[in-house]
Formats: sequence, structure tokens, C-alpha cells
Amino acid sequence: MTKVLVIGGGYAGICALNELSKNKDIHITLLDKHTYHNLQPEVYDFIANKADFADVTIDLKTLCAGFDHPQLHFYNKRVIDCDFKNKKVICSEGDQYEYDYLLLSIGARTSFPKSIEGLNNTDDIKKLHRALYFKQSFEKTMFTKIENEMKKCEESHIVVVGAGLSGVEIVAEIAHFSAKFFKSGQFACDNLRISLISGSKDILPGMNKTIIQMSRKRLQDLGINIISGTHMSSCDDRYIYLSNGDALPYSFIIFAGGIEAANLTSKFDLPKNRKGQILVNEYLQVADADGVFAAGDVCVINDKEGNQMPSNVTVARESGKIAAQNILNLINNKPMRECKPFIKGTLIALGGKYAVCNLYNKINLKGFIGYLIKQYVFYRYKIPLQQISRNGYKKLKNKHFL
Repeated sequence: MTKVLVIGGGYAGICALNELSKNKDIHITLLDKHTYHNLQPEVYDFIANKADFADVTIDLKTLCAGFDHPQLHFYNKRVIDCDFKNKKVICSEGDQYEYDYLLLSIGARTSFPKSIEGLNNTDDIKKLHRALYFKQSFEKTMFTKIENEMKKCEESHIVVVGAGLSGVEIVAEIAHFSAKFFKSGQFACDNLRISLISGSKDILPGMNKTIIQMSRKRLQDLGINIISGTHMSSCDDRYIYLSNGDALPYSFIIFAGGIEAANLTSKFDLPKNRKGQILVNEYLQVADADGVFAAGDVCVINDKEGNQMPSNVTVARESGKIAAQNILNLINNKPMRECKPFIKGTLIALGGKYAVCNLYNKINLKGFIGYLIKQYVFYRYKIPLQQISRNGYKKLKNKHFL
């Protein structure tokens, strides 16, 4: 029986499993160091108390059990290396898994440049456990602030470094949550300051101009101080230092200054770009590695003009689906299809029930209607997975009690 191994249960990996499970005559294995699928774009709702842990995750064990496939297995393992010559994957516990076809969908992480001193003082809330830590620390700071407001009312300052999509969504959600918090409680000590640092001349570099303008206006309406055209040089336990010479006192620093491939790729002797992302051909095959494909943020995916596509959920989902289809096509001796994902639009959540969106590069919307569109896209993905996971939960429970 043909063995297909998938490393990484992110968006690319899950969409790949959905396709692979259509073939009942193959053996499918998913390996992931986490036990859950992280719905990462919704983590900001988790921080703002609009969602709990269960709302922003899907359990991988129940999900895999819910797929209608007799030979689909999930193992909670940390992969430490791959032997592409002998077609084996090595895990930290010493386990080894053989494969005929391998899909690398291990994603990316926030890039922390070594040239910036003091980054250990910053938070990376793309990781769920770090988001939980920030959430608890932030709420504790707010509680202490209110508890001591009759004695002193010190200013708190949250600095978000990086004004790309993640940085903008994070800062907007925090600002909206904070304003709602102080207004609901009628607290007198409401001097929370929030700043967004952009290394470019404006926020959201490379995006549609109208989207940039609408987003900037929303951030300003939320009271966010946008500092453009300067970079973070360093920080200590009290101040963040910028390349323009400014030194800003801070309570929290959230770093969202770009991504690089997951650390595992450093072990691979494969062609990569400067961010460590694996180079693939138009079918998502990895050069000099027989039977190996890559999908999602871990690899470089180009559009029809040959330009690298942004690392986002849409590209990850589509590439995972196409990589799986191409694996199945090779198994069935069918021609493969090229991966040229089409991005239908851009959706940016900007705090509360407010979002801006650009559809087909023609239609620009903002406010509650934008929020509804974003919610529709999200739940269209989430609800089918939840149903599969529920089926898997029932299956496991019945098996346990029989």
C-alpha cells in the first residue's frame, strides 16, 4: 500500500488531508508537534476575549478520526530531520516513519532578526501559547492599573512592531478591546497608549491603495499612533529604540516584523530562498528529493507572472489541496496540475465588528459589511472541519466504550 506522509497540520496540511482521504487505497500519516490545528487569523479574537481556546483550535486526533478513511493516522510527534535519500522521517523520540510520498507543510514563524538586540523582551502572538501568555499578562496589567488608580495612574504603552497584515490586525483588535474595556467599566485610569511601528512609508506595504487608506483611517479612529518610516533598532526592559533616534517607554512589545520558514528547514539540504523557504516547481515538487512536495508558507509559490505570492491562508489552503491532488495523480498515473492560486480578495479585520475588504481587485468595502464577509469566509472553512471533528469524537468515544 502506498504510504503518504504529511508533516504539519496547518492550513496546507489539513486541506491536503481532505483531498488525500478521497483515495481509500493509500496509507496516510499526519505528524505534528501540536495536538491541534491553529486557526491563526482568529487568535486576535482570543486575545480580545471574543473567543476561547476551543474557538480558535480544532483537535487533530478527532479530526483525523472523522475523515472517512480506514488508514489515516495522526501522531503527535516533533520531526527533527528527513532522510530524503532513504525516504524516512526522523522524530525527536527516535521514531522513524517511511514514506513513498512526503508533503512538507510545516509553515513559517515570525522572523526575529539577530541584528535587533533585546527581542527576548517581545511577544510573538502568532503562536497560541504565546498569545495565551500575552493575554494573561495584559489582563493582569489592566487589573493592577484599575486596582491602583486612586494611588497612581501610570501610563501603559503597547507597541506593535511591523505594519503588515498581522501587525495591523493585532493592533486594531487590542485597541478596540481596550477602548471597550475602559468604557464598559467607566474606569478613570484609562491612559493606555498604543503605537504601531512601520518600517515602510505607510502601513500594509504592497496592498491596494484604497485598502491602505481605509485601514489607516480606522486605526487612527481607534486612537492608534502610527509611526512610519523607521525600524526597531533594539530594546531593553524599559525602552524600545528606533532607527530615527526615538526611545519609547513600553509595557508590552508585540513583534510582527515578517516571517521565515519553520526552523526544521535549516536541516534540509534543499534549494531555499533567504527566508529559508523551500523552492518548488510549478507542481509543488521539491528538486532533488524524489516523491517530496511542499505547500503553504514553508515554500515559495509563484503566480502566473512569476512573482512570489504572499504567505497567507488562501495560498496555503489552495497549495495544500493541489499538492495532494498531484500526489494522487502520480499514484494513478495521471498528469499533474500547476499550482497558480488565485486570490479573490483581501480581508482585514480591524477590531470589533469592523473589517475592510477588496474583492477581485475591483470592489472595496469597509465596516460591518466587510466584517460579515470575513466571517462568512472563515466559517465556510471552519464549520465543515468542526463537523468532521465531531464525527471523529463520536467515533473515538464509541470505540472507547464498546
